[in-house]
Amino acid sequence: MHPAPATDSVFAEELAAVRPELLPGYAAELPGARAAVLTRLWRALAYEPLPFVAGRESGAHGLTVRLTDGRRLRGPHADPYATAGYVTAVHLDRERYDDPARLMDALGGPGAAGFVAELAHSVASLALSRAGAERREERGNEWPPAEGGGRDWEWERRVTDGHPFHPGCRSRPGFSVAEQLAYGPEHGPVVELGTVPVPAADCLVSGRWPAELLDGGRLLLPVHPWQAAHVLKRSYDVWGPARPLMSLRTLALPGGPHVKTALSARLTSSVRDISAYSVRAAAPLSAFGEELVAHTGGLLHLTRTLGAVTAHSPDLAALLRESPETYAGPGERVVPVAALATTPLPGRPGWLAEFARLALTVGLRLLDLGVALEAHGQNLLVVLAADGTPLRLVYRDLADIRVSPARLSRHGITPPALTGRLITDDPTVLRRKLFGSLLCGALAGTAGSARTLATALEAALPGLPPTPDLPALREAPLPAKALTLMRLSPTGTGDLWTELPQPRSVPR
Repeated sequence: MHPAPATDSVFAEELAAVRPELLPGYAAELPGARAAVLTRLWRALAYEPLPFVAGRESGAHGLTVRLTDGRRLRGPHADPYATAGYVTAVHLDRERYDDPARLMDALGGPGAAGFVAELAHSVASLALSRAGAERREERGNEWPPAEGGGRDWEWERRVTDGHPFHPGCRSRPGFSVAEQLAYGPEHGPVVELGTVPVPAADCLVSGRWPAELLDGGRLLLPVHPWQAAHVLKRSYDVWGPARPLMSLRTLALPGGPHVKTALSARLTSSVRDISAYSVRAAAPLSAFGEELVAHTGGLLHLTRTLGAVTAHSPDLAALLRESPETYAGPGERVVPVAALATTPLPGRPGWLAEFARLALTVGLRLLDLGVALEAHGQNLLVVLAADGTPLRLVYRDLADIRVSPARLSRHGITPPALTGRLITDDPTVLRRKLFGSLLCGALAGTAGSARTLATALEAALPGLPPTPDLPALREAPLPAKALTLMRLSPTGTGDLWTELPQPRSVPR
C-alpha cells in the first residue's frame, strides 16, 4: 500500500478543477512538504515511547532506531527542537523512505492505518498551503510587512505549516481541496458565517449573549459553513463575513470580537468541538482571569470571554471572545507567537532571549500562584513596540489551562468555583501543561533548533524569578506531548507525554 502518491494525485485532480494556476506550485512544494512531515515523524521515532521501538543508538553518522521485530531504522541525529525539514530520507533496513506515509505504512502496528492516511493528507495539504502562500506573495496580497502593522488575521495566515512538531501538522480529513481554499486561513479567504436559531430554553448560556444574536425567545448560534454542511446537515441564515484564524474554527469579525465555532473536525491530535463543560466554565474563568492578571505586574493580558452558548450539543455551540488587538497601544502590534518564525521581525541579536525572559517570567509567576497556561504558539501572543521590543503578553482561550486550588490558597487567592479536568494540585500535571506548551512549543517553535533555543535560554534563565518550579525547568528533562503516540493510541483521547533533553545537551 502506497497511500501518499494516491493522496497527492487526488489533490492534484481537485486542484486542476478549482484552482489550476496553483498546480505548478503545488507540485514544486511536495518534496519540501514530505521532508517537513518526515522531520516531525523522525522526532517522534527518536524521542517518544512508541510501542514498536525497542531502543535507540546514537553514533557518529546519525541515529539508529531498533524496532521490536528486529528491523533497524537509520537517519540523521534528531533535534527535538528543530522546525525546518532537515530529514529528507531515512532507511528501514536497506530500503530508503522519503515519504512519511509510506514509512509509517512499512512500520505498521496498531493504529497505523488511520495515521498513515493522516500523514499523506498532511503532506498534500502542506504543499497546497505553501503553494497558496507563494501565489499570494506573487500577487502582492496585503500581508503585513515586517516593519509595519497588520491585523490579527493577517499575521495568523502567515502560518502555512501548522503545528511546528506534529506530523499531522496540516492534516484536515474531511476537507476537500476546494474547502481548504475556502476556509484555511493560510489561503486568505473571507468566510460567510451563518446562524442557526435555537429556543433559549434549550440552550446553556455563560456570560452575556449579544443582542444582535437574539431573536425573541430564540438564540442565534454562529455556525461555520463546513459544520453546517458536513455535521449539522442543515441550512442556516447568513450572518456576515469573517476571517479565519490559525485554529480554523475561530474567526475574526470585522472590527469586532473573535467567534469560536463548533467545527467538529479532526485537526492534528483531536476532534475539536465546544463542550458543555467549556461553556459552563467560560464566564467564571474569564472573571478569574481578570483577577489573575493583576498579579503579573502589567506583563499579561487575558482576552475576556464575552459570551458562550451551547444547544447541549458539542456540534452546535459558539463562544465570543475579545480580539487580542484590544490590548495594543499606539504604535504597538499584537503578534501570535506562531507567526514570529515566519517573519524577520525584529532581527536583532538577543531578541529571542528578551522574549524568552518575558514569557518564562510570566509563566513561572502564574504557575507559582497556581495557574498553568497552555501557552503554545496559537494561544500566546506578544505585544511588540514599534522597534520590535517585546513588551507584554496576551493569552487567549482559557479552556485548557490547569488551576491548583492549593497553590492559589497559599497566596491568598480565592480559587474559581470550578470542578472537573481544569482543577489539579499535581505539580507534574501543572509543570507539563506550562513547560510542554511554552518551552517545548512556543519558544522552541520560534527558535527553530536546539542550539538557538539553548543560547536564548542561557541568556534568559539568570533573570527569572526564583520560584519552586524553576529548578525543574533548568535541570530536568523537559516534558512534551507524545503527539504520534497519542495518534496511535487505541483510545485516541487524552494527553500522553514524553521527555526531551535539555536543549544544551542535544548533539550538534
